[in-house]
Amino acid sequence: MIALTNLVRRRAADPGAGVDAIASITERLAVLLAAGVPASSAWRHVSAEDGAAGTTGTTDGGPAVSGDERVLAAAAEAASQGESVAAAIAVAGAAHPGASLAWPVLAAAWAVAAESGAPLAASLRSLAVVLRDEAQLRRDVGAALAGPAASARLVTALPPITVVFGATLGFDTVGVLLGNPIGLACLVLGALLLWAGAGWNRRLARTASVSRADAGLELELLAIAMSSGASVERARVLTRETVRTHVPHSGDGRAVDEVVALAARAGAPVAELLRAESLRVRRAARSAGAAAAAALGVRLMLPLGLCVLPAFVLLGVAPLMISVVTGTLGDAS
Repeated sequence: MIALTNLVRRRAADPGAGVDAIASITERLAVLLAAGVPASSAWRHVSAEDGAAGTTGTTDGGPAVSGDERVLAAAAEAASQGESVAAAIAVAGAAHPGASLAWPVLAAAWAVAAESGAPLAASLRSLAVVLRDEAQLRRDVGAALAGPAASARLVTALPPITVVFGATLGFDTVGVLLGNPIGLACLVLGALLLWAGAGWNRRLARTASVSRADAGLELELLAIAMSSGASVERARVLTRETVRTHVPHSGDGRAVDEVVALAARAGAPVAELLRAESLRVRRAARSAGAAAAAALGVRLMLPLGLCVLPAFVLLGVAPLMISVVTGTLGDAS
């Protein structure tokens, strides 16, 4: 079984590793609970397993502990003391910003299941599916962004490469940029354009890679609450309070209203409709993320045309031409 620390270690290379780590914890808890292990013992076993599997490195001569490990340890401690696991996750997550953003999702699901009396194992299995979908979405978006991002980095590196190339061919491009008034102006303006273009590229990439681990979560939480046999009204109050506490930006309640109204009109099972709508929302989020990543290749043309190419002319072509002209005039005189 893959340890939490190993997943955290790969987070920089795998954009879905952080969410996948929490999905793995959720699945382990579900299996242990389904086997009849008490919740306090299940958290302790999962925490001990990850603690014994290794650490992310060493700090001050001791083992370095990641934010996810600290949140996991806090949840296990709260469970062993009979305290609120969801509250412990929220406090520890706020104290360790490096922890996965999927922790509040697990906290919300645990709180709803515990408060409503819903079967914890089944609820956690459903949540694990939600988190696996989000992890796969982040991987898909990361793969789609890899090509455009690499192209942007390569094009941004062209102006400095041109300066070095011109100097290698015997042109005094460096001297022009540093010793000629026009060259200095080209250097300053070109550097500013490169800086602006690089920042623009990063901002576009961040926007295209934004995704939410809580897509469709409000629907899923209501389905969990209703699986306990609670009434629609009680389940909605509990879900609304939990969402407001742990994941306040996960939804505005309109999707829930539509599904509940449809179930009331048709006499259909509300929980099944809620899970179906949650799945649709997650798939729509995946499609939107893939579309945003695909559109990035076109949007990167803007900083390329408005910043990088002018910088290429100012830092590469202009010094070369100035060097040729000054050299020719010097020879003529």
